Amino acid sequence: MATGLTLDQLRLDAEQVLRSNDRGNWTRPSPRLYPHQWSWDSAFIAIGWAHLDPLRAIGELRSLLEAQWETGMIPHIAFDPDVDLSAYEPGPNRWASAGHAPPERLTSAICQPPVHAIALGRIREITVQSRPELVAHIDEAIAELYPKLERWHRWLHEVRDPDGTGLITILHPWESGLDNSPRWDEPLNAVGQSTACLERPDLLEVSNSDERPTNTEYRRYMFLLESLVALDHDQSAAMETHPFRAADVFFSAILAAADDALSELAVIAHHPRSAHSHRTNAALIRKALEHRWDPELSACLDVDLRTGEALRSDTIATFAPLISGCDLDRSAILVERLFGPSYCGSPGLKWQLPPSNAVTSPSFDSRAYWRGPQWAPITWLLWWGLSRGGHGRSAERLRTSALDQLSAVGCVEYVDPLTGDGLGSRSQSWTAAVALDWLAQESSK
Repeated sequence: MATGLTLDQLRLDAEQVLRSNDRGNWTRPSPRLYPHQWSWDSAFIAIGWAHLDPLRAIGELRSLLEAQWETGMIPHIAFDPDVDLSAYEPGPNRWASAGHAPPERLTSAICQPPVHAIALGRIREITVQSRPELVAHIDEAIAELYPKLERWHRWLHEVRDPDGTGLITILHPWESGLDNSPRWDEPLNAVGQSTACLERPDLLEVSNSDERPTNTEYRRYMFLLESLVALDHDQSAAMETHPFRAADVFFSAILAAADDALSELAVIAHHPRSAHSHRTNAALIRKALEHRWDPELSACLDVDLRTGEALRSDTIATFAPLISGCDLDRSAILVERLFGPSYCGSPGLKWQLPPSNAVTSPSFDSRAYWRGPQWAPITWLLWWGLSRGGHGRSAERLRTSALDQLSAVGCVEYVDPLTGDGLGSRSQSWTAAVALDWLAQESSK
């Protein structure tokens, strides 16, 4: 174990992070940099809360789903009206989501990866193991929340994959969750730049601007936002004309795993007939991911839907099939790559954990957000995927290395894989949440 916090101290620290960021029925990702509610953050955060208070964990998801649009989309940000809206950009005025968001709710107008059904299933597993007297209450909550999650998944399958290809289209790099990943360099460089006044309050909350996306990237992000607003968030029109459209293999893989989770939740929620359709959707995605396999790179590749060309980059998205589930031959290749010299096995890494971009890639930058740093929630997704895919020993390698890292750096947003420096914001809730889940595995050994 690395010097720094003991496991017991890490547990206390992670719990304190969640409690200090608790806003009553939802949790801010961090005290200053992210003062609102983020969609996939809250899914991971709910898993952490389940180890402290399963009913509070349910409340985390319930509060997020209160911001769900009538269409079924879960927006990636639900803004806190009690926070100075200049504290984060782009704020709700830029998104112009009134008339789409629920009445009196301020939201963004794009989405993030659908981890929510996975989180709800994990909450139940944790409750069964640690608080069996609450399982009936959790099952009642599953029956309540299942219809909303079903609408969310249906929206993704029908609106973001209208041709039934099995791959989900994203309309903004932020929807991928991996904002400035090199995956998006090529299509993003073809996008114009906003001429509106650019506010960057995020740069005030980090020690160095090289830890965040560049101003040029932000101007392109804002250009895409303005394009969606100009269409009044018409998804059908955006799917045809929007200047950024990409088939995202990592997002799709998470949806496949979430569809599997939703099929199990459907049975608990007394919708057994729906379970089959969720499994069918998951199988369609897995088949589509197989078609996106590039044997030369041994990677699963995204597609630029404006050009029809594969986006040939070697990033963490390579390992999408380990999250969705895949056959043993494919998973064996991917596990070997994961622990090989481009990723966890690189001799220069402080901890053997997956960087967000291959260390051997020309675009690798150990400090620049999603262009190289290690992120605990992404490690959690791979750990969880390996565990359910029968690769328990490999999953355990990730878990123990992750606890080593977090014991040394604490609940930071992300980590420089070469120096081991904690980067981004401190007291990051989703990092604390996955730490609590990993620590629970330690306790059960």
